[in-house]
Amino acid sequence: MRIALFSDTFYPQVNGVARTLKRLTDHMEKRGIEYEIFVPELEDGIMYPNTHQFTSFPFLFYPECRTAIANPYNILKRVSDFSPDLVHIATPLTMGLYGIHAAKRLGIPMVASYHTHFDQYLKYYKLTWLSSLLWRYMKWFHTPFEKIFVPSSDTKEYLEERGFHNLSIWSRGVDCCLFNPEKKNQYLRNRYQIKERYILLYVGRLSLEKDLHTLYKIIEEMPAEFQKEIHWVIAGDGPSYKEVLDHVKDKKNATLTGYLDGEELAKAYAEADLFVFPSTTETFGNVVLEALASGTPAIVADSGGVTRIVQNNATGMICRAHDHEHFLETIQQLLIDEMKREKMGHSARTYALKQSWESIFDGLIEEYKEVIFKNKKKKMLLHA
Repeated sequence: MRIALFSDTFYPQVNGVARTLKRLTDHMEKRGIEYEIFVPELEDGIMYPNTHQFTSFPFLFYPECRTAIANPYNILKRVSDFSPDLVHIATPLTMGLYGIHAAKRLGIPMVASYHTHFDQYLKYYKLTWLSSLLWRYMKWFHTPFEKIFVPSSDTKEYLEERGFHNLSIWSRGVDCCLFNPEKKNQYLRNRYQIKERYILLYVGRLSLEKDLHTLYKIIEEMPAEFQKEIHWVIAGDGPSYKEVLDHVKDKKNATLTGYLDGEELAKAYAEADLFVFPSTTETFGNVVLEALASGTPAIVADSGGVTRIVQNNATGMICRAHDHEHFLETIQQLLIDEMKREKMGHSARTYALKQSWESIFDGLIEEYKEVIFKNKKKKMLLHA
């Protein structure tokens, strides 16, 4: 099997799409599947094997996704030389358009994966007037695909309501060896001199669409008797980094770590007492699953893919979206009830252990095979 993957973002860029696609290519190597990646130029000139990079500049609403400028003929030739069985388009920006063009010209079947609710981002940038135009484009863009992979049933329902077809769930997994309760070792307390009794953690991209304003209100309006017992750790980077820094720099009980990865991130999850994530725009919510794998209960909003990860009152709590008071009440309840918090942590870990990346990627590969077989059968019938 040969797969050509087109994306406007790829590892080491800091977002869930880039990390998921890197895991996918690692898994394809493990399974002996040949692949080539077509992406905009990566940070610091990083080069990966089997990767074609193109001149680019940051995309307006999502700087981690870059808008590539390339000669379509050069891409067509490279795809033709590789002769893939399938083209997988991961993003709806310029690399996606180049991929569609090449696949159509060469008669190669195509699948897509939908990762981001760009329409929900518009309200945070006061651009909701663009919503109908965006949806027209998204429906046009996704028309040629044999299958459109979505990360959760919530996202599948969201797109079905907007007239999308051929949707299939490609969920997300978690590395339960890396993200593990046993990684708890006082790392955060020692590195950032944390003295407070409880550590509350946020991990994720720092940008408006993560509903950071609700997070600010939760931090600022926590009652005094709890405030002195809590230390907030915010781990992440993104376009709102300076804004977040301005909000926490004068607070003795808040630390902004910047981007954490690997063992550092795993230790942070494991040491936290609660994971607090108010974002309403997630198609899945990888960071939430990582927290659960670490035995840390998650408190999330009742909107988006996170609601299909967290089992309310079992592995965490689901609060009303944008309602900081509901988040505050829930946090206080769980901090008071240590036994319930510990029970949730055990349930969270048990749930995460069933979410293996290997089985999820193998399922995707089986769907690849189904599309390839269907296409070959169609060609045989045409030539019969």
